[in-house]
Amino acid sequence: MPEGPELHLASLYVNKMCNGVVFTGPVRKSEVSKSPDVPFTCEAYRVTATSRGKEVKLTLTPMKSDDPKQRAKKGQADQPMDVVFRFGMSGYFRFTTEDELPKHAHLRFYSTEKPCRVLSFVDARRFGSWQHSGTWQPSRGPCIMFEYKSFRENVVSHLSDRAFDRPICEVLLNQKYFNGIGNYLRAEILFRLNIPPFVPARTVLEGLESEDFCENKKPVKNEIADTKPSDRAKQKRVKEETSDLLRLCHTVPLEVVSLGGKGYDPEKADYSDFEAWLQCYYVDGMNSIRDHNGRTMWFKGDPGPMAPKDSKSPKAKKRTKKEDDHDYTDKKKVARSRSASSTKKKAVKQEAVTKTPKKQKAAHPKEAKSKRGKTDKPLEVNTPQHEKRPAARRRRSSSNAEPIAAGRPRRSGRVTRQNGK
Repeated sequence: MPEGPELHLASLYVNKMCNGVVFTGPVRKSEVSKSPDVPFTCEAYRVTATSRGKEVKLTLTPMKSDDPKQRAKKGQADQPMDVVFRFGMSGYFRFTTEDELPKHAHLRFYSTEKPCRVLSFVDARRFGSWQHSGTWQPSRGPCIMFEYKSFRENVVSHLSDRAFDRPICEVLLNQKYFNGIGNYLRAEILFRLNIPPFVPARTVLEGLESEDFCENKKPVKNEIADTKPSDRAKQKRVKEETSDLLRLCHTVPLEVVSLGGKGYDPEKADYSDFEAWLQCYYVDGMNSIRDHNGRTMWFKGDPGPMAPKDSKSPKAKKRTKKEDDHDYTDKKKVARSRSASSTKKKAVKQEAVTKTPKKQKAAHPKEAKSKRGKTDKPLEVNTPQHEKRPAARRRRSSSNAEPIAAGRPRRSGRVTRQNGK
């Protein structure tokens, strides 16, 4: 999911690619998108971008002509318009030719160039959104990266809020106070300060001041203790080691920006530097459980007293799926074809073995049908009864046929009184 650094890099990407480019015509939306239409049409305008936390604002500025005779036509915009974007789970910007337009481009800005190039907002999962003529969302706090002083003051002055009764790992995702922090940033920040993720947030943040007097100094060293002290000792250690928690909420995202983000560039999509930078999030040897909101929390050591009960780690399932589903090298293809052929051969052998005993059992289906309902004795394979019956019939017929052939009158076996006299 894109976090504060990725959205800031998105704004830098738009400014770089659209520098000097003139756009024209209406802003077009895809048919499947449920976000509102952008009622902006202009013969010539420019696009610039800024970011704040987890939001990006595109400013569409009409270009004024030097010729006083050429005025804006009816229906044409003559004032700038702001469009505020929230990226959701998979949003990003792409600047391509019209022929190379991405499949999930849901909002498009067309240039005057030939061939035409298009700036598009791409969102495959469609969790992202935009709002025309909008402003920064008022429920979001100051940006952790570029409004640092306001960010600190906002957190320190609201520690009595009920939101800080929750675990520190869940409070870090509250955009009202930590605008720009996401899942991987909270894991890296807490890991560097050796803070258990499921300790009360107020306990961690108590004693902080609104001004950071050590802003230009290095962050606190990451010292992980192997011993397990009591609960009171844990709270003391947390207070001692977390004096710079808010500062790391500011400096750690800036480190990601300097790296180029989480593989943001759509053309390269290179995650190697970012993966090498990670110390905790999705790193082998770390623990992971789901928090009370269902989000996966990565950490090392004791999760803390407020950890959800009976929470299971989704680590094994996710990693195996990613490794199997996204490896398209030639070696992997050969291995898959070999395994598939071997499984087919095994299946054929098993079928052949299982079919042979079935044929022996069902060798005489007609005998079973003729015998059903007449006798309870088992069938005799060598001398079946249906072969004996015709022999008996032949004997009877031969004995009855002999007197007829000799021409003798047929006698009855009954003796009457007249015959006896």
